[in-house]
Amino acid sequence: MCYNCRTSRRSFTALLAAGVGLTALAACTPDTRAASPAPAPPPSGPPTATPTPTAATTTPVPAPTANEAPPSSAPPSGALSQKHSLSDPTSQWVIVNKHRPLTPLQFVPADLVQPKVQLAVSGEASLLNSTTAGAAEKLFAAAASAGVTMTLASGYRSFQTQTTTYNGYVNTRGQASADTASARPGFSEHQTGWAFDIGDGGGACSFEPCFAEQPAAVWARDNAYKYGFVVRYPRMRQEVTGYYYESWHLRFIGVEAATDMANRGISTLEEYFGLEAAPSYQ
Repeated sequence: MCYNCRTSRRSFTALLAAGVGLTALAACTPDTRAASPAPAPPPSGPPTATPTPTAATTTPVPAPTANEAPPSSAPPSGALSQKHSLSDPTSQWVIVNKHRPLTPLQFVPADLVQPKVQLAVSGEASLLNSTTAGAAEKLFAAAASAGVTMTLASGYRSFQTQTTTYNGYVNTRGQASADTASARPGFSEHQTGWAFDIGDGGGACSFEPCFAEQPAAVWARDNAYKYGFVVRYPRMRQEVTGYYYESWHLRFIGVEAATDMANRGISTLEEYFGLEAAPSYQ
């Protein structure tokens, strides 16, 4: 189900608690586009200010503020540029979007583990691949040291889970509408084990645009790159990523690349790696 579909939030919360039925790619369309503005990181250094999935409404998105620098589209240079595969799902740089499905579609990470962090879910949703889990433990510990409560709200999602969810949307809303609310099976970052959604432990604005203003999201936006994570679907970049701003959806790409993106003011993986935009399925 869509995280931002208000009519089903209570039932979705129940499913999260049970650790089953985890739905759409953390990329699902909010009922409104009222997400609070969050300036993009400046091009000369790491983010210094301003946080569950999203391209289905026609409500205007706020224009960039004066201090928002346009992102560079240049791919990484030097050793970074050839370090990891962009298509191998076991690679920390794999790019999964509406133009780039997983190969194979039913990929299952071989090293799924449960990270030692505060969990808001159980079952498959509490799992990440081992590399992401280790980095997540450091991220969550650093947040806790800063007095910020952060929970793992949704981790791994299997191809089977995504199939059930997506087909349910197609059956009730039609494919065109389903594609705005749920990732097609095999097109979800969550299936790779490299991505997860965060919460704040209290459920405030969970998977809602207003989560961007919660301490967990603000802290993650400003600090996640130090631990190898990026906010995968940043504000104002839906025409590139295919999804509206998801302050809760973090993706591991490694400290080196995440820091490079922050220093250069590049907000999307598509632009960082020189790939075409993927606003819709081909």
